[in-house]
Amino acid sequence: MIITEYLERNARLYGNEVSLVELNPSEERDQAATWWDFNLIESASQDAPYRRELSWRDFDRRANRFANLLLSRGIKKGTKVAVLLMNCLEWLPIYFGILKAGCVAVPMNFRYSSDEIKYCLELADVEALVFGPEFISRMDGIREEIPGVRMLFFVGKDGPAYTEDGLRLMGFCSSSAPPVALEETDDAAIYFSSGTTGFPKAILHNHKALVCACKTEQNHHSQTREDVFLCIPPLYHTGAKMHWFGSLLSGSKAVLLRGVKPEWILRAVTEERCTIVWLLVPWAQDLLDAIDARRVDLSQYRLEQWRLMHIGAQPVPPSLIHRWKKIFPHHQYDTNYGLSESIGPGCVHLGVENVHKVGAIGKPGYNWEARIVDEYGVPVKKGEVGELIVKGDGVMQCYYKNPEATAEVLKDSWLFTGDMAREDEEGFIYLVDRKKDVVISGGENLYPVQIEDFLRAHPKIKDVAVIGLPDARLGEIAAAIVEVKEGEECTREEIDTFCQALPRYKRPRQVFFDKVPRNPTGKIEKPVLRERYCSGRLVEAQVTG
Repeated sequence: MIITEYLERNARLYGNEVSLVELNPSEERDQAATWWDFNLIESASQDAPYRRELSWRDFDRRANRFANLLLSRGIKKGTKVAVLLMNCLEWLPIYFGILKAGCVAVPMNFRYSSDEIKYCLELADVEALVFGPEFISRMDGIREEIPGVRMLFFVGKDGPAYTEDGLRLMGFCSSSAPPVALEETDDAAIYFSSGTTGFPKAILHNHKALVCACKTEQNHHSQTREDVFLCIPPLYHTGAKMHWFGSLLSGSKAVLLRGVKPEWILRAVTEERCTIVWLLVPWAQDLLDAIDARRVDLSQYRLEQWRLMHIGAQPVPPSLIHRWKKIFPHHQYDTNYGLSESIGPGCVHLGVENVHKVGAIGKPGYNWEARIVDEYGVPVKKGEVGELIVKGDGVMQCYYKNPEATAEVLKDSWLFTGDMAREDEEGFIYLVDRKKDVVISGGENLYPVQIEDFLRAHPKIKDVAVIGLPDARLGEIAAAIVEVKEGEECTREEIDTFCQALPRYKRPRQVFFDKVPRNPTGKIEKPVLRERYCSGRLVEAQVTG
C-alpha cells in the first residue's frame, strides 16, 4: 500500500471517529488558523486550552481538497511543495494533500532564519510553499529573492498581498481523491538534516520509506485503535511524524500539543486520555524536576491509562530513566534511535521488554539490519567501538543534488550513520558518540556522551554538554558546559570532586556554567558551544544559581 491509502482506509472504516486533536494552552482563540467551513470544538471552561478536532473522514477530504487545489494550479506530479507551519490541525492534511497530488512534500524547520528558508527552498527546487502567520516577517525579507517559488499559499487570516488564501481556496475544490497514480518507488518527501555543521542537506525519500516507518513504529509500540498518542515535537521532523504514523496505521487518535510545560503535558494526558507520550530529554527532565519541586501535584491528574513513555532523537541518560521509573513504575519505557536519513526513529530500538538494558539504544528495528564496522567497513568484534551502519527500506534515496555527500554515507545499500557504537554479548547496541564529536586528548579517544551521562547523575546538574577544546600539549582537552538546576548553586570544586570517580584521562579539564543549547528535536548544538568557547569570548564562571 501507498501511505495515502492508509488514510483513505481510515476514512472509510472509522470516518466519524476523531483522528486529530489540537491543543493550544497559551494561544488566544483568534490567533489560530481555521479551516474553510470548519466548526471549532470549544472546551467547556473559559480557561481551558483552545481545542480543535478533526475526524478521519474530514482529514481525508481536506487532504483531497488541497491535492485538487494544487492540481488546479498546474502543479504536476513530482513538483516540490514546501510546508512551513507550526504544529496545527492543518499540518498533516496539507502534507497528505501534497502526497495525494503526486508531489514531493518538503517540511521545513520553523526555526529557520530567512536565509535558511531561502537556501532550503532553492536547494529542494520548491515551486510552491504553504506557510503560516508566524513566518510573515521572514518571508517578507526574501519574497523577491525566490523566483522559483511561483505559488505561495497562506494558512491563517489576513495574509500578505503576495499570497493566496489556501484554506479558503480549498473550499472550492473537490473533496474526492484526485486521479493521480502513485508507486512505492515514487519520490515522496524531502527532509532536511539538522544543519549542526552548516546549512542543512536535503534528504530524499520515496513512498516505500514512508510505509516502512509506519510498519516499524506500529510493530515496536503495538498501537491499537484504543490508544491515544500525545505528539509534542515539531511535525516537520521525521521523529514526530513517523511516531504518529503508528496512529495512522492503527486508526487511532493523536493529540497535537503546542507547548511543553509540565502541567500542560499532564493536563493533555488527563483530558484526552493519552496512552502513549513521546518526550525529548529536556521535557522529561523538566517534568521530573517540577514533580520533585512540588510545582505540580500528580494527584490532580488522571494518568492511570498512560502506558508508554518513550524518548529518542538524542542519547538518553540512564539516570533520567531511573528517576522516571521511580515516579511512574507502571510505565513501559522505550528508546528509539534513528536519523532523518533512515526515515526517522526505529532502525534501532530498545523494546519495552528490555528496560533492564537502559543505556543501550537496543537492537536492529523491525525490518532493519545493523552492523558496527571499522574505518574499512569491516565488522568489529563485540565490545569494540566502531561506526554504526544500518540497512532497510527506510534508507534515503540520496542527498538531493549532492552526489558527493551521498557517496560518503551510502555504500552497497548500507547507510553509514556517523555514530560510534559498540555491541555487547547479548547483541544490544550502545551509542558511544558522534564520530565528529570524539575528543582525542593525548592520543586517547574520549567519548563526550559517556562523560555527559556520568555528570548528569550529579544532583545539582540539569543538563550538560562535553566538547573538545584545542590544547597545545594534548591536542584537545575535554570541557564540560554545565547547566545547573533552578534554585541550586554549584561550583567548579564540586564538579571536580564528583569527577574523581572517573578515570583521570576522562575528567573534564575545564568547566563552564551556562545553558546547554538544544535544537527543536532536543539535540545538543555542539557547534554553537565550540564557537562560543573556542573563540575565548567567554570566561569560566565559578558559581551560578
